[in-house]
Amino acid sequence: MTLTTDFQAVLLLCSQLGLAGQPDPKPLTLREWNPLARRLQESPLVRPGALLGLSAADMRASLNMSDDEAERLARLLDRGGSLAIELERLASLGIWAVTRADAHYPQRLRQRLREAAPTVLFGSGEMALLAQPGLAVVGSRRTDDKGQQMASLIGNACGRSGLVLYSGGARGVDSIATQAALEARGTAVGVLAHSLEKAIRPPDTRAALARGDLSLVTPYVPNAGFSVGAAMGRNKLIYALADYALVVASDPGKGGTWAGATEALKAGWVPVFVLEGPDVPEGNRLLLQKGALPFPEDAVESYGTLQRWLEDHAAARQPRLL
Repeated sequence: MTLTTDFQAVLLLCSQLGLAGQPDPKPLTLREWNPLARRLQESPLVRPGALLGLSAADMRASLNMSDDEAERLARLLDRGGSLAIELERLASLGIWAVTRADAHYPQRLRQRLREAAPTVLFGSGEMALLAQPGLAVVGSRRTDDKGQQMASLIGNACGRSGLVLYSGGARGVDSIATQAALEARGTAVGVLAHSLEKAIRPPDTRAALARGDLSLVTPYVPNAGFSVGAAMGRNKLIYALADYALVVASDPGKGGTWAGATEALKAGWVPVFVLEGPDVPEGNRLLLQKGALPFPEDAVESYGTLQRWLEDHAAARQPRLL
């Protein structure tokens, strides 16, 4: 990890690392960090790293903030020792961190999400995969045999076409497509809503991470447990990192797959395709009505042309606004 002063300051202010479950002070939320970042840029301090070593009184004067705000920042910044110990522990597990203040933070997240981009990402594996062309493949955790077969075919096609397969790393469509991509000697990125520390433990996962074929990332602390809110919050990252998205199976009007797809259609981050066919779930048909692009079942028959197929069909039709 690159321990620049900006990196340290953002981690201290915006993550729970080194707080050891303490209820107070609470790290800054994204909504709290964004106005502080703007205030910093407009002040003589300019960069987050300039806050290190300042007293609460210094920050209050430089940033025109209340006593309570300045005291909270000072307390968050005053745990450099415990942060260093925790970063060393994570590094021993093969886990890295990157902040929005770092030059190597994923540019697509900056450009597409802007202030909605997470302040901190934790990950394991090859970080450079997050900047490679790819297809986001998403779908319900519970899907029928046909959906599972299509997830496997699409993952295999990504691997053979050289497209990174982006997914949420969950059971069902995500894991099936990811495994198929890796078996085809391709690459994959999983954006997790559950514990990164647990996710990297299986031997096959560790082997793929070590080869540089897989990267697992999360906007949550590496030991965080799963929650529905976390899953909803990370959905946008899956779409924003990719060049195209494909919904294999979606429930109508509910669930994380539906919420993520409708959000991506509204935001226009990437062209969103939806698996089309006689036996697809009703949610797929409704997403097509909302402006998603059809992805016929036979579109993966010629593996070598998947990327060209996506390019041509994304250019041929523009999704309607919701």
